[in-house]
Amino acid sequence: MGSEFDVIIVGGGAAGVGAARRLTAHGKTTLLLEASSRLGGRAFTQELGRYPLDLGCEWLHSGDRNAWVGIAEASGFPVDRSDPPWAKVHPGIAWSEDDEEAARKAFGDWEERLRAVAQASDRASDAMELGGEWNPYVRAIAGFMSGVAPEAVSATDYLAYDDASTGKNWNLPLGYGTLVAASLPPSVTLRLATPVERIDLTADGVAVSTRAGTVRARAAILTVSTAVLAGDAIRLPPGTEPWREAAAALPLGCNEKVFLEITRKSAFEPDSHAYGNLRDARSAAYSIRPNGWPVIEAFLGGEGARILEEEGPAAGFAFVSAELTGLFGSDVASAVRPLAATSWSRMASVSGAYSCALPGQSQARARLARPFEDRLFFAGEATHPHDFTTAHGAHDSGQRAADEALAALRDRDRQGGRVAIAEPTRPAG
Repeated sequence: MGSEFDVIIVGGGAAGVGAARRLTAHGKTTLLLEASSRLGGRAFTQELGRYPLDLGCEWLHSGDRNAWVGIAEASGFPVDRSDPPWAKVHPGIAWSEDDEEAARKAFGDWEERLRAVAQASDRASDAMELGGEWNPYVRAIAGFMSGVAPEAVSATDYLAYDDASTGKNWNLPLGYGTLVAASLPPSVTLRLATPVERIDLTADGVAVSTRAGTVRARAAILTVSTAVLAGDAIRLPPGTEPWREAAAALPLGCNEKVFLEITRKSAFEPDSHAYGNLRDARSAAYSIRPNGWPVIEAFLGGEGARILEEEGPAAGFAFVSAELTGLFGSDVASAVRPLAATSWSRMASVSGAYSCALPGQSQARARLARPFEDRLFFAGEATHPHDFTTAHGAHDSGQRAADEALAALRDRDRQGGRVAIAEPTRPAG
């Protein structure tokens, strides 16, 4: 690994792929280092039961302005623009339409109160109705959105995403993870299973150290999760402490999925949806027979996802099975069987789901996105001002960081190829 490159990208998720696409389009030699054994990061499609299931991001949110839509269509990937499953309630569930309406209204009222809270404490839980009957439902939905309890959510940050969303949610039948992994330009030099241990500044760029050796480049783009960035897995140059602090203010929430295989052909209506228990903050949202496949996908956030994080997949299967029995009756036991469960919180190369700004810390996204010494650039969903938590936000942030790196390289070329260093470079650590 002694070759030199124009840019080294650390992290092969949607942000890393987005950055690589921009850099190669401008003719830059690019090396991508990925800690895990696959591309995609939190976009991960795995074939289970002969069906491509998305264990990570799944929906083309704000599809009418989502960059991955154009990439998919240019690559021959089909895009399903029909309404998502949650627009169609499964007809066979035991539920109260009045309770559902009341719970949804309580959630809408909470979102409205967030605007006042954003100007005060900025703590989303302060918008909760004191002793509200539907607070568990509000907590569960907030957990889907942010991965954490409302006490740890910045109201300003939450509203930034909500206000920017177009409400168009489209699907990739072949899998979001499949698309992201297939979109890396072939001219990029790729090294999988190569975690970065250290990044140092040099007189004319950066030195990136891995177990396989050290490689040098004129610049680096760091796209790892905030959990990794805030930790000590990668030693960064002196002076980057504010970036680590910004990452710590944007912790990853906890979101997981449980998949069950439908074993009885006549069971369940295709492309439909169900919600577990309106009065339980741990409840899951269920996508039933997506794309007509004999699968039920349970999505858990916040308190519900912590069942898997703390107790493991068996506890997750037991929880969703009990919820499904409450919805459909005891016959569920003979109609489904466990298929798979995710463990994003336990995955060292990610350590969670997606970022959520702590109360009073919404500006941490802009702080994290700043370049460091015009040689180290930062990307990832957490750095996007309003499309955080999404693969398209990650992609766009990668392109933004690539543009910053390109501009810095052009400036450096005009100055004769060397970098002005504010102080002598010291080893990281």
